[in-house]
Amino acid sequence: MSIEKHDLLQEFPEHHHTIRHLKMNDKHFVRLFEKYQTLTDEIYRMETGIENPSDKVLESKKIQRVQLKDELYKIIVKTEATI
Repeated sequence: MSIEKHDLLQEFPEHHHTIRHLKMNDKHFVRLFEKYQTLTDEIYRMETGIENPSDKVLESKKIQRVQLKDELYKIIVKTEATI
């Protein structure tokens, strides 16, 4: 089984310019982006066996990551609509 690290730029490569712009100009986006990256790193360590949490903990982290990704995507799309 191949384990992917869900980096936001890999998830949305077509939006890399907007993500870069937001990282430089939007503190709220930066906070969410950093939280997303931290969760992604935690999940990756869990899935690769570096950390061994319960299945419930892993699933909870994945749900949080999806919610953050959705929120980040909404900000990206809204920003692109105003540019």
